[in-house]
Amino acid sequence: MSSTLRLFVGAVLIVMNGLVMAGADRLQRIQTTQTLRVCIWPDYYGISFRHPKTLQLSGIDIDLAHELAHELGVKVEFVDSSFATLIEDVLGDRCDIAMFAIGITPARQQHLRFTQPHLASDIYAITTRTNRRIRDWSDIDQPGTVVAVAKGTLHEPIMREKLQYAELRVFDTPHAREQEVRSGRADVFMTDYPYSRRMLKHHDWARLVSPSASYHVTPYAWAMAPGDDAFYARVERFITTIKTDGRLLEAARRHGLEPIVVH
Repeated sequence: MSSTLRLFVGAVLIVMNGLVMAGADRLQRIQTTQTLRVCIWPDYYGISFRHPKTLQLSGIDIDLAHELAHELGVKVEFVDSSFATLIEDVLGDRCDIAMFAIGITPARQQHLRFTQPHLASDIYAITTRTNRRIRDWSDIDQPGTVVAVAKGTLHEPIMREKLQYAELRVFDTPHAREQEVRSGRADVFMTDYPYSRRMLKHHDWARLVSPSASYHVTPYAWAMAPGDDAFYARVERFITTIKTDGRLLEAARRHGLEPIVVH
């Protein structure tokens, strides 16, 4: 074996060993480093939101990440992520756990290990106050209607499956999706309960369109890499405890999310 090949094989083994250790001994590593690394999407109002002026993080999963870290006796380190990069970030060991109300979908379950859900939301639509095409939910899936979704969100595959007549357009960022609606190039964009609250609070042009009946309720949870049995069990115990002792409900009330809490 050439020296170059030996170096290559050695490097591969080191990387593989590191990945195995990260999965098998994650809880031990967290204790050793005294740090819990948490992936968040910092644009998720009420969940894991970074204020654009103060840069302070707030939201239910920010509060609960601090609670989890406190119980583990470590500090928390937040790592910026997104729904588009979620799987890559978690499996690439950029964080120990992703805590930003991640919808449990079959596609994500193929790669990630989810905790029990702590929230669940239906799908909502945001249009403009001046849009005359969209009066209620039944106006959305009609010929000529343009529906916008953000790439990587659960709304992309759901709306692709559900829409029969409206045109679906997928945008790289939530901001681009919102701009399309505000400009009139799209009629509505699809979102969930927490994000709809942000739109109504901060944008006077936005109007909420709610389904007349349950449309597609999705459970939200936290995600981690497969195989972290000890860490997974510890997080599950934490979630069960905060549901029982009232800390989950208290955090939800603090951020206006009580209607979507999973008890």
